[in-house]
Amino acid sequence: MASLSTLLALADSRLPTGGHVHSGGVEEAITSRLVVDITTLEAYLRRRIRTSGLVTASVAAAMHRGELTATAADAETDARTPAPAARQASRAQGRGLLRLARRVWPSTEWDALGPRPHLAVTAGRVGAASGLTHQQTALSVVYTTMTGTATAAQRLLALDPADVAVLTFGLAELCEQTAERAVTALADLSDPLLDELAQQHAQRERPLFVS
Repeated sequence: MASLSTLLALADSRLPTGGHVHSGGVEEAITSRLVVDITTLEAYLRRRIRTSGLVTASVAAAMHRGELTATAADAETDARTPAPAARQASRAQGRGLLRLARRVWPSTEWDALGPRPHLAVTAGRVGAASGLTHQQTALSVVYTTMTGTATAAQRLLALDPADVAVLTFGLAELCEQTAERAVTALADLSDPLLDELAQQHAQRERPLFVS
């Protein structure tokens, strides 16, 4: 039961890791008129879950199981994140989660992750330190990949929060299926559209979100 409570805490959008300032590319997608309503948002979220969510969760799960060192996991994430802006966003979120982890689970072992690890690297180590299973770690990563972007879109498009909640409930099964796939092996794919959106956003003047 304790691990379930920890899973819920790690999936809470109020977790002070800095994730709330990242939109997962949806701000640029909205600016580019690719996402304009709840229907197009659903398509975008499904795309993120199946690509970014899967890849990040697969590295985090491998890190959790001890199959990758922090250095190797960091390199694997770099190789799977073509867009420099996306790599920067991942490291910013990884650093935010690492800062919190040092407070919750004090240990010098966190030093092995380096000062700016990728989100997947930190999430994997946090999952192990907190007593989660590697399957729960993967699910937490996939779920927050989806909800962080959904919340950003809700704010940017002034969507009805109830409509967004219905959407996230509807994507729960896809999140679980993606997490199950993530724990089987390292995923090796990227989405050119999401990479392009990440780079465009980084060049935009005065965006509301960091990424």
